[in-house]
Amino acid sequence: MAETDPKTVQDLTAVVQTLLQQMQDKFQTMSDQIIGRNILFFNELDDMSCRIDDLEKNIADLMTQAGVEELEGENKTPATNK
Repeated sequence: MAETDPKTVQDLTAVVQTLLQQMQDKFQTMSDQIIGRNILFFNELDDMSCRIDDLEKNIADLMTQAGVEELEGENKTPATNK
């Protein structure tokens, strides 16, 4: 056996504990990275949603100013002055 091979149960236990701790540390690091990326992704989605809402409102305002009214469905007609 090599000099670094465990020779006793205590040595083997220590090696296993070290390996388990290293695995736990790597898992925690990966989990933190995934969570951080998800938070950034959802923040970007929220920002995009707000921009789309603003764009829809601006389009509706422009349509109102142009005298276009929305009918049922997708059809649009000019507003009539009575």
